[in-house]
Amino acid sequence: MLKKDLDLERKWSKLLEGLKETIGKKPSDLNGVLFLIGVQELGMGNKIFTKEQKQDLMHIAVCKVLSYDGFYELDFVDQDGWPHWKLIKELPHFDLLEQEKLLKIQVLEYFEKEYEIEIK
Repeated sequence: MLKKDLDLERKWSKLLEGLKETIGKKPSDLNGVLFLIGVQELGMGNKIFTKEQKQDLMHIAVCKVLSYDGFYELDFVDQDGWPHWKLIKELPHFDLLEQEKLLKIQVLEYFEKEYEIEIK
């Protein structure tokens, strides 16, 4: 494993521990963190979501974090308050591990930018 990958995993672990302190429960994986970001971006508080809404929340989170690299931009917010994103530039073709790494990097950037949390 490269030093860069080890640094990413160390920062990721710190983020998960920080989220545990904040919300009282440690997200088990990337999907759990994406769900939390989606709920935060939706801004309707913690409520019961359907399975489809949970998928939509994760999509919102993916679009939000990938917007930092210019892949998506917010298009509009519908009458129910749900944000809709549009693809601006094509995503690179990555294997699953590379996709996960990109998302983790972008999630860390999300917390640094949106909450001014520096994760070292």
